[in-house]
Amino acid sequence: MRRSILAGLCLAFVIIMPASWVSAENTIPAPPAGNLRYSISVTKFKNEAGWHGRWNVGDGMQTVMTNLLHESGWFIVLGDGDMRKEAMKEQDLAASGRTAQGKKTAKIGRMTPAQLLVRGSITHVQDDTGSGGGGISFQGFSIGGSAGKAEMNVTIYLVDSETGQVKASTDVIGTSGKRGFTVGYHGGALGGLGGNLGGQEKDNVGKALEDAVGQAVLFLIKQLDSIPWEGSVVMVKGDKIIINRGSREGVTVGRQFKVGSVEELVDPDTGEVLDSEMTEVGTIKVTKAKEKISYCTSVAGSGMAKGMAIFPMDR
Repeated sequence: MRRSILAGLCLAFVIIMPASWVSAENTIPAPPAGNLRYSISVTKFKNEAGWHGRWNVGDGMQTVMTNLLHESGWFIVLGDGDMRKEAMKEQDLAASGRTAQGKKTAKIGRMTPAQLLVRGSITHVQDDTGSGGGGISFQGFSIGGSAGKAEMNVTIYLVDSETGQVKASTDVIGTSGKRGFTVGYHGGALGGLGGNLGGQEKDNVGKALEDAVGQAVLFLIKQLDSIPWEGSVVMVKGDKIIINRGSREGVTVGRQFKVGSVEELVDPDTGEVLDSEMTEVGTIKVTKAKEKISYCTSVAGSGMAKGMAIFPMDR
């Protein structure tokens, strides 16, 4: 009798177990076949919450988001501002003539520009961690521990690097009680958090940050359909047409693009580009895709020339 009651309780537990425990609701979807990628960089997040600890939530947000964007496969992820500054220092050092010169020497003018920028602010951090084991305390704040949970409010902005305009924004609330996005950045990886935490499950603020980042990345992916993807013709030689987009951007053999000249409509008062008009001259098809360029042939039209714009046929 006792065994049957226990079995019944276990079965009941399985039946009423929350769907979020077993679902893939917090999974970043894989990009579809033929996904065309945009270059993106994450700037440092401002800590406007007044939360202070042994790791910096702004730096942590930037680190985790850069990693998850890269792992998602949806973007060409560039180094953050500090990484790019260090790269420029290396280029400047090489240009000074103080280093050995060769094919691997860092060269000026080769850095990939970011089409999109991500910035944001952490507006609120609440840690309700109780007195459960495994936590640490400092400066009046308690972090980690097996009891309680943490919550983090973050405002995210997606910015067009060319115009500086905000393309989209949202507010997300990350909590430590949700299933994680399998990023794996916790504790010391966020900039020095230590103590007897006993693993990532007890780093409550870190888990809340991970959840907030996951929600933010899902939001950014959803914005891509509304952002124009384009490239340019860099060479036309006989029946060979070369464009400045390749496998890095997701271009594959068989992909077709519209080709044409683009005229920008400029505001005479402010100099701002208001819109653009494309005069289509034909269609090209990719026959060979390398990392940064692709070789194409014409399938319709004529008069294609260097400098003309290309746009995907299905967007």
